[in-house]
Amino acid sequence: MADLTLRETRAKNSARLEWALVGLGILALLVAPFFVYPIFLMKMLCFALFACAFNLLLGYTGLLSFGHATFFGGAAYFTAYAVKVWGWPPEAGILLGVLGAALLGLVMGFFAIRRQGIYFAMITLALSQMFFFFCVQAPFTGGEDGIQGVPRGRLLGMLDLNVSMNIYYFVLAVFLIGVFAIWRIINSPFGMILRSIRENESRAISLGYSVANYKLAAFVMSATLAGLAGALKAIVFQFATLTDVTWQMSGEVILMTLLGGIGTMAGPIIGASLVVGLENMLATSNFPVTIATGLTFMVCVLVFRRGIVGEVYARFLGPKVTRKTERLSSASLGDA
Repeated sequence: MADLTLRETRAKNSARLEWALVGLGILALLVAPFFVYPIFLMKMLCFALFACAFNLLLGYTGLLSFGHATFFGGAAYFTAYAVKVWGWPPEAGILLGVLGAALLGLVMGFFAIRRQGIYFAMITLALSQMFFFFCVQAPFTGGEDGIQGVPRGRLLGMLDLNVSMNIYYFVLAVFLIGVFAIWRIINSPFGMILRSIRENESRAISLGYSVANYKLAAFVMSATLAGLAGALKAIVFQFATLTDVTWQMSGEVILMTLLGGIGTMAGPIIGASLVVGLENMLATSNFPVTIATGLTFMVCVLVFRRGIVGEVYARFLGPKVTRKTERLSSASLGDA
């Protein structure tokens, strides 16, 4: 009885500490543009949302995708074309990008979920490469030049997004809404079923759940949120290029998620911040960025087997991250 009370007390203290950290994080983001370059912060937020969307699939469903750049870059192309060529307002362009990413996720997921493990990953990679070559040849993408000079416009016809502070707080609001949506998904009955599929798919099938449908739903949700991140990036940086749909972009989001800690809410955000920060610091130096991120990844894999946030949770916040997360991380690295 005493042990149960002690565990309940630790759980409550952990929850309070987590919510306090969330509050401090939001407060820091609200004041950050007064001290840090807003464009850098917006890039960090876009990639953090992208990594959180990917983590919904890998960390909570156990599916390793090598094709998430399709949704990120595809939404960027759809949004950029609609805003620049068709003259759509930014909110309509972003909505088109999100819907386009959801459709791409539905098509890709329909074929990919028929296989498991490394075969699932290879199918997503193959389909992503097909979409990449489509973007190279399609006339509306601009080929290797991409779509440049995308106007930011006015949000709802009122808020001028060409003002740095205006667009920063818009991106921050969308980021927080996206992260809250992911949190709500994983803490719903639907999210519990996804976790059961991740832990023991055979048992989930034996309990009568349509595992294929749940996997497809999770895949589409992850693609939709990844598309939201890509659409935001197109508006912020005012261009969409082939870089956004390459397999390297898919590998980068995997790196971000594993660095921070899969199966955690804060992990992908920390991982994305670390990678984007390294890229920003080394952009003007002669030291190759890829070597720096590779060395960082090696250190984190050797020292933080659960990822940075996963290790913090395991050591200081009690049973929030268990050994199952470590096994999932090791399995994912093995498949990759």
